[in-house]
Amino acid sequence: MQIFRRPCETKAWQNRICPAETMVKIHPNQTTIAAGEEKSSPYLTTEKESFTIWMKSLVFNTNGCTVFDSKGNIIYRVDNYNSKSCREVYLMDLHGHVLLTLRRQKFGLFKTWKGYRSTSGTDESTTNLDYFRVKNNMFKIPSKDSSSSYRVTTGSCRNDEQFCYKMVSRGSSLGIEESCGRLVAEVKRKQSRNGLELGDDVLTMMVESQVDHSFIIGLVLTHSLINCKL
Repeated sequence: MQIFRRPCETKAWQNRICPAETMVKIHPNQTTIAAGEEKSSPYLTTEKESFTIWMKSLVFNTNGCTVFDSKGNIIYRVDNYNSKSCREVYLMDLHGHVLLTLRRQKFGLFKTWKGYRSTSGTDESTTNLDYFRVKNNMFKIPSKDSSSSYRVTTGSCRNDEQFCYKMVSRGSSLGIEESCGRLVAEVKRKQSRNGLELGDDVLTMMVESQVDHSFIIGLVLTHSLINCKL
């Protein structure tokens, strides 16, 4: 797929994060390890790693999300085209293989987002067992310090009273913690080398060692969907 841009549409920060040769890496010729062939998971961090999240799709600059690693390579994408706050969103890898399917369900006063793993890279191969779920109270009163938290339950948690992770947002930053309180990932607005914050659609995600960053980006996307930012 080729991406055509007008010169006036290219922003200065894009040239620094993703040079011209990176911007066309949506469907390269060479192949990488598929998600279902994880002898050693390609999504597991071996050390603390940083990622850049651009809350835009590279497909004609439409709604979605593009995630870059520290070298400027595209590793994840979400393409919603002209839709926003969809009921179902697909997290894909560089080649367009579906890794996670995020689905919204509504029960009474609560909205629940569930994440499902894909077994062969397509939305049809999504497993019936949810990988994680995040419940949102629609009538939750915001706190004075603009902070909010969401419990994340995974397949290893038997009921909603147990939780394995917690998403805590404070202002423009988002922290993802284990139930014991250990911080495993943090998302905040990206800063330039001069310390100036870039646009609110350009974020930095720091992920600790031995953490599945595909799971983390799935939670970040869910948080964006809950807050109607995706």
